[in-house]
Parts: sequence; C-alpha cells; structure tokens
Amino acid sequence: MSAPRPLRTGSLRLRTAAAVLALVAVLLLVLTVTVDVALGARLRAQIEDRLRDRAAATASLVGTVDDADLADRLSAQGLAVRIDGAGGGSVVAGPSPDQLRNGPPGGPPAGGPGGEDRTPTTTTQDATGVTVTASEVSGDDDLVTLRSTLSDGSVLTLTASAAGVQDTLVQVRWVMGLASAAILLLSAGAIVLVVRATLRPLDRVSQVARSIGAGERERRLNPTRPDTEIGRVATALDDMLDDVVGAENAAVAAEARLRAFLSDAAHELRTPVAGIRAAADTLVRADLDGPDRELLAAHVAREAARASRLVDDLLMMARVDRGLELAPVRTDLRTLVRAEAERARLLHPSLSVRERIPDAAVPALVDAQRIAQVVSNLVENAARATNGRGEVTIDLDASADRATVSVTDDGPGVPADERERIFERMVRLDAARSTGGVGLGLPIARGIARAHGGDVQYVSAVRGARFELQLPLASLSTAEAPDAPFAAAAPGAPLPAKAPASRAEDEPGTGTRAGHARAGAASDSTPAR
Repeated sequence: MSAPRPLRTGSLRLRTAAAVLALVAVLLLVLTVTVDVALGARLRAQIEDRLRDRAAATASLVGTVDDADLADRLSAQGLAVRIDGAGGGSVVAGPSPDQLRNGPPGGPPAGGPGGEDRTPTTTTQDATGVTVTASEVSGDDDLVTLRSTLSDGSVLTLTASAAGVQDTLVQVRWVMGLASAAILLLSAGAIVLVVRATLRPLDRVSQVARSIGAGERERRLNPTRPDTEIGRVATALDDMLDDVVGAENAAVAAEARLRAFLSDAAHELRTPVAGIRAAADTLVRADLDGPDRELLAAHVAREAARASRLVDDLLMMARVDRGLELAPVRTDLRTLVRAEAERARLLHPSLSVRERIPDAAVPALVDAQRIAQVVSNLVENAARATNGRGEVTIDLDASADRATVSVTDDGPGVPADERERIFERMVRLDAARSTGGVGLGLPIARGIARAHGGDVQYVSAVRGARFELQLPLASLSTAEAPDAPFAAAAPGAPLPAKAPASRAEDEPGTGTRAGHARAGAASDSTPAR
C-alpha cells in the first residue's frame, strides 16, 4: 500500500493573486495587439481611400486638362504623381518615392502598417459616373501606391507616404504599455485586498480548529450559507467535529461504565468470597462437630456457587460483547416455551405459570440453548418480582416474519424512568437488591436476542411487568437447510457463516438441557423488581 500523498500547502493568497495578475496581463497584451492591428489597418485604409478619391477626380478631368496640369494639381497635395500616356509619353510631378519615405510634404498623412498588398474591386465609380479602372494597390511600410488605368488609356500612378503611420502606432503602443503597467499595479493591490477578504473565513476556520484542540469542544463555525464552497467546507468540518466530540463522549462514558462495572463486579464477588473465607477459617481453626460443621460447609458451598454463577454471568457478558458464536437449528418455538414453563413449575412450586401458544408450529432458525436461556432469564426475573408466589404468563405469537415470546407477571412493575436503564449492566432496582440479583440477566438476554437479529424490550402492561422477546421466523430457504452452521459477529448483526465453538467450552453448566435448567434454576443474574 503506497504512502498517502502529502497535501500541497502553498500560499493560496499568493497563487490566486499571481493567477489573476497573469490573466489580466494576457488580456492587456491581447487588447494592445488588437488595437495596434485594427488602428494600423484603419489608417492605411484611409490613405488608400484618399488615393482613390484623387484618381476618381483625375478621371473626371481627362480630355479637358492636359497631363502636365493634372500632375501639378495632384502633386500639390503631397503625392508622387506619374502619368503614362497612351501614346508613350510620361509626366512626373511631386516628390519622388524615396523622398516620401523620409516624410511627406505638407500636413500629417494618413498611414497604416506597410508590407502588405491589397487588390480592391476591379472598378470604382465617382459621383459623376466617370469610370476608373484600378489595376493595383500596393505598398510597403512607408509607401502606398495606387496604379489606375484611365478612360483614355493612360495609366495614373499615385504614391503617398505612410511613414507617419508607424510614428502614430509607436505612440499608441507607448500609451497602451504605460496604461497596462498602471492597470497591473492597481490590479495587484486590488487583488490582494479582495483575496484577503475572500479568504478571511479560512482564518476563522483555523482559529476555531485551534480553539477546539485547546479544549473548547462546543465551538462551531455555523456557516451562514452552507451551499457555497467555504460553506460546504465549514459544514463538513462542523459535522466532523460533532462526530469526533460524540465519539469522545461515548468513549468517556464507556470508560466510566467499565469502571463502574468492574467496581460493581468486585463488590458482588467480595460478598461471597468474604463469606467463604470466614466459614473456611472457622472450619480450620474451630473444633466443630456434627450440625455446626455441616452448617458451615453448606454455607461455603452456597457462597461458592453464588460466586461461580456471577463469574459465569460475567463471562457470558464478555462473550456477548465479543460476539456470540451460535449453532442455529430449525426449532419449533412452541416446544421451547413449553419446556421453560415446565421448568419454572418445578423450580417454583408456589408460582402460577401459564403458557398460551398457537396450535400451528412456529419455526425459527435459532440457537435453541441460547434462546432457552433468554426465556429462562425472563421467567426467573418474573418469579423474583412476585417472590415466587405470583402469576406468570408466557405467550407465544407469530406474525408474517417474526415471532414474539412475552413474559408477563403480576408484580409491582418497573417505573417509567427505569424501563430502559434496567437493560444496563449491574443495574438493579431496590427490590432486586434484597433478592440477590446482580443486574446481568436482562443485558445478557438482550445481547443473545440481538445476536439472533431480534430484541428484548419492556412493554407497558395494565398490571405488573411485561417483557417481549422478538425473533425472526425461519424462511423457506433456511428451512431447506436447517443444519447449516453460522455465527453472529456482534449483537444485532447478521449471522455470518462460521462454525461454532464447542458447546461444552462455551458456557459452563449449560452444555445439556438439564445443565441449562440447573443454571437457570440457580441463576443469580436477573435483576428482580
């Protein structure tokens, strides 16, 4: 597995400002080039239009004015004029092209970028209807030449200077360059201010994170607009902080519960161990015979059995936390309920036990011994609540996909504020303390039920208390393969395919049905009410 890539942490302000400034510089450069090309083309087009106007005016005078007079009139406008007559003579007037390269006489000429040839439309027509046949418009950086064929067959060549165009473009370039530099400087300052204001929420994120790290766990960002980029980051950070703080509180609470559990377990074990130690010391040091010695020996055996049951319950609770390994088989819950009701009658002769079960079979894919332990714990809990002389009813109902085993007694019931707390470990009501319960029976029962995909809950009753065990019924597919072993990784999780451990090693005293009955009969773990 490759190592995670480090997060790039370059200055966001610097990178943003540099990127925006680079974009502005590129836009200014494009603008300068566009203005230069467009202005140069426009100025050169003006010179060409001027030459065409002069050629059109000359064409209107053909036949009325001789060539020399025409050449003088045109040259007076700062143009180099050449008229090649149809009979072979030529007339030249005005400055030469070489002189025009160094600057035209008269006012500033129109100009444009040179180095390009243009061929306009074949003919032009002035306002008088005189036709001028233009054969070519050419030039370079400094000159623009128009060569036209007049109606009498003579060829008129007009040349204008374009040297001033370059001067104009150079000035424009200087203006654009200085303006662009000023714009970049102003943009740099504005961008720094804008980016600093835009990224200010990130500074608050850092401050809140440091405050939380320093112990202010309640601090949050609470973005005003969670739909923006920074708002989404802030919302995600708040959610993460809620999860982290929740996990921290849960860990602290779990540690507190573990400490309390260990303290209660040690306290519960101390009582039988102290009794065993005192009785053993008396047996060793005192010279006792007959009934007194037998009484102390019975006390040692009774306290040892109590300590052993508590250790067994603690081990079972640890297995529930780790994930019970189950050996599910297709079981008729009616048989299981009848057996538990009969066991309760044998263990508590003064207890009135009734079972109400349906006529049809109620198949479920469960670990029969574990579910029997759950029902046994619930019945023993009811027997303790009625001091072994009340009335207990066991009901079995089946719906479309779930089966419900209800155990109802006519005891004092459970206060409303204690009905969920009694499923916590080592939680006992005041009545349970006088009957020897240690508060592990109901947590074990719920853990086993959830390992099967069901649950154990307290349900309000008109009189006394009512506990319900809910289990999923066996489907047709599971009924077709009833002996397929699988196990649950954790309480409430699906049962994965896994071979169970040896039942003899899994739970002392419950390897057989009789052993389970003995363990349930002497169980000290259910919290009586």
